[in-house]
Amino acid sequence: MLRNSMRRPIKALAVSIMALTLGSASLSAAEPDDVVAKVGDAVITEADIAFAAQDLGQELQRFPAAQWRQLLLDVMIDMELLALAAKNDGLDQDPDFKKQLEFLELRALRNAYLGQKINASITDADVKTAYDKEFAEFEGPEEINARHILVEDKAAAEALIAELDGGADFAELAKEKSTGPSGPNGGDLGYFAKGQMVPPFEEAAFALEPGSFTKEPVETQFGWHIIKVEDKRRQEKPALDTVEANLRQQLARERYEARMVELKDEYAVEILDEQLANADAEKPAAE
Repeated sequence: MLRNSMRRPIKALAVSIMALTLGSASLSAAEPDDVVAKVGDAVITEADIAFAAQDLGQELQRFPAAQWRQLLLDVMIDMELLALAAKNDGLDQDPDFKKQLEFLELRALRNAYLGQKINASITDADVKTAYDKEFAEFEGPEEINARHILVEDKAAAEALIAELDGGADFAELAKEKSTGPSGPNGGDLGYFAKGQMVPPFEEAAFALEPGSFTKEPVETQFGWHIIKVEDKRRQEKPALDTVEANLRQQLARERYEARMVELKDEYAVEILDEQLANADAEKPAAE
């Protein structure tokens, strides 16, 4: 039942593995129930290979993609052989094993529900609505576009300010005189917000109006600066694709919490352990 309910995601994973290992010519044959190998009377299918890939996760990344299919098959064959040996020794009837099996089924059903009923219910339109709501009144921090000229001593900086007062071009002067890495680019530092520059530089820069430059040299641990502000603006809201994953997680969490409230109303939950019951009663209510 569980395997049939997960047919589509498992088929997609199986196809992805085949695409990486065998090439696109083989994709038309990839179906979850296709038999890959047999071990005794047991069969290993494409779905089994896909489940193994899911279980191994990042361990597969240690090997070239061309080896994944063979590695996964080896894992499945080993598992089938050991499972047969375990059954022959009666381990499948062990009470502890049966409890473990019940737990694994419980966890798999939970994950299936979360994946297919919670996560899959979140549409692109839901994410867009959440994005519009989240950033409807977004006002980013102020940021400025500035240039600077960096020299080693105050006297040299004062001489450059005098040239600028006389009409020298700031960018050209930066290319000629600045010792900083931005010098060849006319001293251009791009846009930056508060907290990104050292305090003396930042304080002087944000005090300027666009088009103006510092009339006194600004000292930092790097040397002496003359700063010119080209533009001021408010930081734009983030693009949808940069926050989509976080929004989906937020929506999934909200829907999970709402569904848990519904389920607890639908099914009675009774904690029989007195200590645990008291601890549960003392938990703060979710906001």
